[in-house]
Amino acid sequence: MAKRMAVSPPAGAFAGTARRSVSPLKWLRPGMRLKRWLLLAAAGVSVALVGVALVGRGRPMDALSLANRAVRWADVHWPGLLSAQATATWGGLVLAAVGVAVVVFSVGHLLRSIAAAITPGGTPGEFVDAALRARILSQGPRMVVLGGGTGLSTMLRGLKQYSSNIVAVVTVTDDGGSSGKLQRQLNILPPGDIRNCLVALADSEGTMTELFQHRFRGESRAEGLRDHAFGNLLIAALCDISGGDFEEAVRRTSTVLNIRGQVLPSTLSHVRLCADMEDGSVVEGETSIADSPLRVRRISLSDPEAEALTEVTSAILDADVVVIGPGSVYTSVIPNLLVRGIPEALNRSRARKVYICNVMTQPGETNNFAASDHVKAIEAHVRRPVVDYVIANTAVPSLELLDKYRRSGAVLVEPDCDRIRAMGYRPIPGSYISQTDVVRHDPGRLAEAIMRLLV
Repeated sequence: MAKRMAVSPPAGAFAGTARRSVSPLKWLRPGMRLKRWLLLAAAGVSVALVGVALVGRGRPMDALSLANRAVRWADVHWPGLLSAQATATWGGLVLAAVGVAVVVFSVGHLLRSIAAAITPGGTPGEFVDAALRARILSQGPRMVVLGGGTGLSTMLRGLKQYSSNIVAVVTVTDDGGSSGKLQRQLNILPPGDIRNCLVALADSEGTMTELFQHRFRGESRAEGLRDHAFGNLLIAALCDISGGDFEEAVRRTSTVLNIRGQVLPSTLSHVRLCADMEDGSVVEGETSIADSPLRVRRISLSDPEAEALTEVTSAILDADVVVIGPGSVYTSVIPNLLVRGIPEALNRSRARKVYICNVMTQPGETNNFAASDHVKAIEAHVRRPVVDYVIANTAVPSLELLDKYRRSGAVLVEPDCDRIRAMGYRPIPGSYISQTDVVRHDPGRLAEAIMRLLV
């Protein structure tokens, strides 16, 4: 099993108290890893002085000779300076205090200059807060999250508050909308789900992330731009600049957004989803499968030999926790588990492996599915065990929302934890939803549940 570790509160919790501190002293706060270097520097000075003494063959050396000369010069010009013990003592303490104050003042302004150079327009406190937050997150647990669609990006928004050691593994079977157009026109992997994950992991979801999510809509738009997301176009452009290297394009985009973690496609092979339906027919393409009213029996990839990236399998083997989902079980979750190397790595990994079950069923795809049925669907496609825990929502949305979903053919997923336990898994029931005009997982609650496994 993964090594147990202490769980830190979300990094944002430190900002308020940090701003009330004296700026230079904030660098000495726990977690900054500066005190050890200051102590090491002091030890280095001590070693250097011993070296100087050794060079001098141990002969007495007055390290304060210049200061002593200055004091004697002052005593000549102001007779009685040294003979008056109280004057000498208090005068020395005042001068020592002034010297320390000058050092602190200088260091403070040095830090302000560094902050102004690195974060123009920001305050030194904000710069130190950011440095402290980055340091804390860099010491967070190693996490791998597998999935696709909006579910994966939702999960990432919660986990990034606890760690920057996150690897998001994204399915590459999306063939609809902007992603599908770019895939067909430019022969690149679909960038849409990857874009959403990059935005979710962005250090600050501000103007830049809003730009990435901007979509050109309306009849007034030229046909070439209509319905495309700007972020998809940027990834496509960077792929072209990188000589067709999609992985490098994603890496460059990650730098633009300054993300906390890493986003990787599950495979670099161009694959399509194929579904065997309940009437014996075969439906190809993720969009067609999701739109079909027929129940899915089995999912497969058009290229069964598609292999996972080495970085993906290595991250799974090194992880402290692996999260699968949330998302459409047949079109977002299972496709990643069909890529060669991923289920094998999951089976070998000593990480805690968690599957997050959907809150609502999906018409056609998971009609009348309970939580245990989602787990059975995964079992039917993967020969080796890949999950230890199952997060199942037990909260009930409002009647208005339930009626709204029922009219579209979706119902609340039953959290049948007893069946899940009987199947050999450990259920983690709880209230994991947030309610607006839709029912979705709450990223903060999910992240808290996952972090509790590491305590």
